[in-house]
Amino acid sequence: MLRVRTVRASDMPAVVALDATVTGLHKAAYWQRVFKRYGNHGQGQRQFLVATLDEQVCGFVIGEVRDWEFGAPPCGWVFAIDVMPSARQLGVGARMLADLAARFRREGVDTLRTMTSSSNSLLQSFFRSQGMRAGHLLPLEMDLASWEPDYGDAAGELFA
Repeated sequence: MLRVRTVRASDMPAVVALDATVTGLHKAAYWQRVFKRYGNHGQGQRQFLVATLDEQVCGFVIGEVRDWEFGAPPCGWVFAIDVMPSARQLGVGARMLADLAARFRREGVDTLRTMTSSSNSLLQSFFRSQGMRAGHLLPLEMDLASWEPDYGDAAGELFA
């Protein structure tokens, strides 16, 4: 039986293992920090949910309501979601996303956002299958290792 519920401390080894299975990286310290921030409260604007099949963790989703970022009214953001490869195609991701969206609606938001790697077609396909589309925000980034500030022509006058 598929269930979605708030994460428990006892779920964390399974979450770490699931993430390592998918990413190839074992990040236990990172996940403990995430649990401390999102798992201990697990209600309201911060959510860390797990999906279980026959009492075994097979997926997780994490998100929060963020207020007025980028000039937008409060909305829900999904920043992590994953399902064990063996449990994919069973509706686990869809159920977790639906539960997360319902919790955010109770917080008064009517928009759900996320970002994905441009190369992660599996995750993009999942979100599209759930009705998500490109929004009005445009992500921008820069490589700080090679960045040199450009102060324009006024730099000499300002920093003289």
